[in-house]
Amino acid sequence: MNALKEFLNSLNNNKIFQLFIVAVIIVSALMIGVKTYDIAPIYVDMLAVVDTAITFLFLFEIIVRFIAEGHSLAFFKKAWNIFDTLIVGISLIPIEDSEMVLLARLVRIFRVLRLISIIPELRILISALIKALPPMGYVLLLMFIIFYIFAAVGSLLFDSINHELWGDIAVSMLTLFRVVTFEDWTDVMYETMEVYPLSWTYYLLFIFLNAFVFLNMMIGIVIERMQSEHDAYNLENDEGEVAELRHIRDDNKKILERLERIEKRLTT
Repeated sequence: MNALKEFLNSLNNNKIFQLFIVAVIIVSALMIGVKTYDIAPIYVDMLAVVDTAITFLFLFEIIVRFIAEGHSLAFFKKAWNIFDTLIVGISLIPIEDSEMVLLARLVRIFRVLRLISIIPELRILISALIKALPPMGYVLLLMFIIFYIFAAVGSLLFDSINHELWGDIAVSMLTLFRVVTFEDWTDVMYETMEVYPLSWTYYLLFIFLNAFVFLNMMIGIVIERMQSEHDAYNLENDEGEVAELRHIRDDNKKILERLERIEKRLTT
């Protein structure tokens, strides 16, 4: 049994096996695209056979990872393992000829997301994005406040110029969204400048706050979380400068403990 676990563990950590699984996931994704075309029935049957083989191959890969983990609870503590298990498990249910055929097709589409769980760099990106959502929410709240203030001001000042763009605060916010995405925003600005020549300051200040300040704040939050996730990954896999610093800290701690014991012996 131990020999089997060691073999499965080595297989799970084998780069060639991992690349093979990645290739199979890509083939599975391409098959989904092929099925959207009108193809001959013989090719449809061939694709069905290949799809079944891919599903059982994914099942084998999940079993390998499960046994290699050594403990069932440790395997299910990782969210990506739960996601992979659900996708593969639902794919095994024979519902192609039932009313739930749409569900079966959707699950096969989501099998492409297994690339994220297989490739560590993609996992780091997604984890960083998820952990960046709470602080990004505060930035979005601040952006909404700025949008609301500028929309109220724009509705009061420019309603008489163009009621369709500045008729109420909701329409004004949509107009400002057009401005901040640079979608023909100069047309909006030049129209109001015919009545208020200094209205360009209104647009430039709004663009500066939202397109430059708040956008860079979001980018900074994502980069910070990506660095934290990358350090956590290196620490977990004992790689990189973070792992080296941990070893140095542990060595220094051991040295200090030895010096304390020596000092106690000398004083006694």
